[in-house]
Amino acid sequence: MTVSSNIALFIDGANLYATAKTLGFDIDYRRLLKEFQDRGMLLRAFYYTAIIEDQEYSSVRPLIDWLDYNGYTVVTKATKEYIDASGRRKLKGSMDIELAVDAMDVAAHVDQIVLFSGDGDFRPLVEAVQRRGVRVTVVSTISSQPPMIADELRRQADVFIDLAELRTRIAREPVGRLVPREPRSFGAGLSPAQQRDLGGS
Repeated sequence: MTVSSNIALFIDGANLYATAKTLGFDIDYRRLLKEFQDRGMLLRAFYYTAIIEDQEYSSVRPLIDWLDYNGYTVVTKATKEYIDASGRRKLKGSMDIELAVDAMDVAAHVDQIVLFSGDGDFRPLVEAVQRRGVRVTVVSTISSQPPMIADELRRQADVFIDLAELRTRIAREPVGRLVPREPRSFGAGLSPAQQRDLGGS
């Protein structure tokens, strides 16, 4: 990426969350924003997620509020409940259309779009944006089994970044975790009797 390029981020919230979880880490969205601000002129960072409207407490609400106040454009919609063919209640909340419409709108103002999703349904969108002269970077992972990115989406992208490669730069630091001591230093400086009391040899 050239430093002068105008960039917009499009984050498929549920997809990115699932990908990071599969890789075993949580995303620090402040660090993620900084990472791409360092790569060019970041014009906009969109975050898309469906929310369950009538739920007393939604775990995604605090994140949405934080993103709203910290440089992201959050796009939400209520999930729809339906009954599937076997009579089970299901929730439907795809944000694909909203993301696609916004990406087509923004395409005229940017040199590059970074799409955080592995969903193969986005391949035609990527192709349409590329026809307008915009380079598309897709962020997902092939480090999981099976890969989280659809092969056709990865092929269509100009650049593919494996989320695993960004881990050290965008992962949330573990909170309140004690640094484990070296086993050899356990009980160092204590008398043999004190070491026995601590369960040492």
